[in-house]
Amino acid sequence: MTTTVSANRKGDRRERELVNALDDAGFAVMRAPASGAATERELPDVLAGDGETFYAIEAKSSAGDPIYLTGEEVEALLFFAQNFGAKARIAVRFDREDWYFFHPGDLYTTDAGSYRVKKETALADGTDFPEFVGETEKVTLGEVAAGSGEAGGDGVDPEVEERREILEAVRDGHMPVEDALDVL
Repeated sequence: MTTTVSANRKGDRRERELVNALDDAGFAVMRAPASGAATERELPDVLAGDGETFYAIEAKSSAGDPIYLTGEEVEALLFFAQNFGAKARIAVRFDREDWYFFHPGDLYTTDAGSYRVKKETALADGTDFPEFVGETEKVTLGEVAAGSGEAGGDGVDPEVEERREILEAVRDGHMPVEDALDVL
């Protein structure tokens, strides 16, 4: 019981930390009260917007173990985000690391239907906080090589490959059309 209470307190503290960081970055932001425990409705942990873009965010933290979300948590987030007119995002934070953000469709799905984020995946593939709030933009090694006149290692144009992946995500139902339009 104390482990659960301690974990809940840490999760609450991390959510408040995320809310404060988003607020400092200029977002209008609020933390949903008890994220569904205080109401019959499933609510995201955090709602944030900057006047142009609005996010419904499910926030999870871990000391180092992989972070898991149930299929129901992700479905509820996607349902709320779509009805609210927000972009659904999963925010993860591992101890001694910053926040990283993912579209739910970009997460690994287990055979049991849960979603998983490993620390290595967050660091390698996640959108870091400065990029999420628009302070920086991620550039891949392939893009750097393409910018210097070299092919991206396998001869595939990284922009074309990225567009293909986005269109496939929309086709497969992993990404809403609105999110794809924003990315493209």
